Amino acid sequence: MLPFLRRHSSAVVIGAIGLLAGALVYRLRGPAAFHHALGNAVGLFLMILPAMLAGLLLAGSLKQLVPTGVLAKWMGSESGMRGLLLATVAGMAMPGGPMAAFPLVLVLAQGGADRGALIAFIVAWALNGLQRVLVWEVPLLGADFALLRFLCGLPLPFIAGALARRVPISWSPPGMGPA
Repeated sequence: MLPFLRRHSSAVVIGAIGLLAGALVYRLRGPAAFHHALGNAVGLFLMILPAMLAGLLLAGSLKQLVPTGVLAKWMGSESGMRGLLLATVAGMAMPGGPMAAFPLVLVLAQGGADRGALIAFIVAWALNGLQRVLVWEVPLLGADFALLRFLCGLPLPFIAGALARRVPISWSPPGMGPA
């Protein structure tokens, strides 16, 4: 039971909070409000489902297409700054939200990318994703501000990845066993 809770602790906590919130809605607002909230949840799930499936398909396909050992060579612990650079560029180029990015991070980890490259990928995706910069920042904030923010954030994936390689926390990707 403990390994299950350790692996799925966030789902258990979010599920418990969701059940509590649902019970409160039912108690305080009645069955009609509860059914309305449930309908909203199902609608949101159906809206997110295609992106989640696409992200999982991308991750699974990458796992089958990239030969064993290639990711370890390009993004593994011996890849140095080249691995951080490659992970940063890949993170910046990665479109989509967390349903696409995080399954890919898991596949990269299982394929031999080290935690420094994984952190660089995630930070680059979250901070300097080109889709986000071009679709949201440039039109809403202007090209000058978007460029300034992009340039200021550019070194951060390298710094975060280098720090991740030095922090003495043991980690292994799920499904791979202890580090």
